[in-house]
Formats: sequence, C-alpha cells, structure tokens
Amino acid sequence: MRWGLLLALALTAEAMADPLDEAQARFQALGGYQLILRSTAADGQRQQLRYFFRRPGWVRMEFLEPHRGLVLVYDPEAQRISLWPFGPGRWPRLRLAPDSPLLRERHGHRIDRSDVGALLENLQALRARGRLSPLGEAAVGGRQASGWEIAGDASTSVAGVQRYRVWFARDTLFPLQVESFGPGGAPIETVTMDEIETNPVFSAQVFAP
Repeated sequence: MRWGLLLALALTAEAMADPLDEAQARFQALGGYQLILRSTAADGQRQQLRYFFRRPGWVRMEFLEPHRGLVLVYDPEAQRISLWPFGPGRWPRLRLAPDSPLLRERHGHRIDRSDVGALLENLQALRARGRLSPLGEAAVGGRQASGWEIAGDASTSVAGVQRYRVWFARDTLFPLQVESFGPGGAPIETVTMDEIETNPVFSAQVFAP
C-alpha cells in the first residue's frame, strides 16, 4: 500500500511538472466532450452556451445568452457551418464558411478553432516563446484545480493574447477557467467551463448539419 501511494504521488508530481504536455496528451486521448461555457469580456459583455465536440473536429454550439435559441454546427469534412438563428428545424438555415463575416467574433475566435485542443496549442505556442509559472491551488466551480500562468515575452502574442492564466482540474487536467490578456496586460476575457462530461455518447442528431 505504501509503495502504491508513493508511486501515485510520483506520477502526479511528474504530470504537474509539465502540465501543458500532460493536458494535451489527455485531450488527444478523448473522443469528445460536452460542457457549459461562460465567457465575460473585459467590458462586461457575457456569453453562455452549451458546447459539444467530437473528433475529428465536429462542433455544436447552443446559445443560451445572448441570442438564446441560436445553434451552430461545424462539419469538419465539408468545412461548412450550419446556422439556425431560431433553432434547428426552424427557418432559416444558413450554410457558411468558418471565416464568414457573419460569424466573425470580436476577439478573433473561429468556430473551427474553438475547442480545447486549439486552446492547448495556443498555450504551447506562447510558452515556446515565453514562460510557464505556477499560480498554486484553488477551487474552481467546486473542483480542485491547479493554476498556471503562460506569458510570452514583450514582443510575443498568439491569437492576440500575450498572457494566459489557466486553471486545470487536478484529476483530469481539463481546463476549468481561462483568463486572457493582450499586450501591455490589458484583460481580454475570462472563460469558465462547467458541467464537463468527457467521452459522452452523442446521438446522431447532435452534429447533424
């Protein structure tokens, strides 16, 4: 029992020594996930939605705030987005490219680059030209989490972000909260992820384009 405990502690310490690599490896092992995403911009604008992801890159967003009822589904094979302003089955349905001006988000986020894997790639890219620093332990959404700051040097930013503060769940290393800052330290937005379910069984209708 003692050796088993020591081994578990050693493995945990090793994982947390390089949390980005371990978080990315665990994400790559997932077939999909679903969650509630809440974001608050620096000016106070809020957004809340149900988010669904399935490999190799299917995405579904169900907006709760604002534009309640709006649904988007991204088809990675066709590289097209189906948009229902008033919900699936209701007219109209639009078919759009991921870079369509109608889908342009003010922070530059794209639906085809909105999943956790894309976030982890950005964190890795910023760390490669900056630093990774621990923030300690905290409770986020009722879960134990470890915080890390990833900051590029003064001339480095990735997707407009110069610094991230990320809180990973201790047990899964899935991100629970992400704070982003632009050059000069100006806050961009805070994103929290709740009701996370990994490897769920999706019905055929979830990603029907």
